[in-house]
Amino acid sequence: MRYVLRRLGLFLVTLWAALTVNFIIPRVMPGNEAQAIIANFHGVNPAALHALEIEFGVNVHQDVIVSYFQYLANCFTGQFGLTAQRLPVLTDIVSKLPWTLGLVGVTTVLAFLAGTFVGIVSAWRRGGRLDGVLPPLLFIVSTFPVFFVGLLLIYVFAVTLNWLPLESNYSIGATPSLSPQFIGDVLAHAVLPGASLVIVTAGLWIYSMRNNMITTLAEDYVKMGRAKGLPSWRIMVDYAARNAILPNLTGFAMQLGYVLGGSILVEYVFSYPGLGYLFYTSTTDHDLPLMQALFLFYTLAVLICVLLADFATAALDPRTREA
Repeated sequence: MRYVLRRLGLFLVTLWAALTVNFIIPRVMPGNEAQAIIANFHGVNPAALHALEIEFGVNVHQDVIVSYFQYLANCFTGQFGLTAQRLPVLTDIVSKLPWTLGLVGVTTVLAFLAGTFVGIVSAWRRGGRLDGVLPPLLFIVSTFPVFFVGLLLIYVFAVTLNWLPLESNYSIGATPSLSPQFIGDVLAHAVLPGASLVIVTAGLWIYSMRNNMITTLAEDYVKMGRAKGLPSWRIMVDYAARNAILPNLTGFAMQLGYVLGGSILVEYVFSYPGLGYLFYTSTTDHDLPLMQALFLFYTLAVLICVLLADFATAALDPRTREA
């Protein structure tokens, strides 16, 4: 219980710090939301700027302390204001979230699972064919920029072979539904961007898990398990892999939290309407309320995933509860 309370306390302090930084940064920058939008036009009547400031709720004369507590209240109630298209910020984020979870979230989990499995087998059978070919190959590929891999896949499978669509989340004119045809169309549009992420990230998990396994296999308790004549699969899974995976859990949680914001480059290359593409458009539109809300969402996603990873680590290794 003390371990859980300590982690929750650290979570709340970090969240408060992130909220405070998010409050301070826009206020130390020159201008405000209304001025950022007006800057796109020339010869605008000052009355229009004043009207926009009223609509955005910009009040330069309001006390900073009052503004801070009002900002905290708005964050906890989801009142982030309006986007440049006059839509509620939270509504815009929620509408894009399923696409990012479906594409980037799922592919990140698949890359972690595949990389972890290959890393375990590669270390267990060190020096074999799998260990000699796949880990080095994927590690080299993981050094490529994700947008480069995406463009290469587009050229080969969408332009040259014309096997898969090259952009968007589903075909133009298709009606969203739960029909097999629409689901198949969505999956076909997700293959190339999803493959780009898996190819780039899987190699890092393979190498990380392989190195952890090699170190763990040299421990005395693994040698004791072998001396007792335990089955190889049990030694590999229960003795070696269970302990070797612990350092990767926090890294995976942070990676999963980051991708909830969407892989901006992948979603931009494939014009995929997720949170990453939304963040890109918010910067080009000078949409400060939307950028501010997305920053908070990314931070909260990372903190929650790291907290869950801490709990999972404590469940797998009770020794960490004493730290």
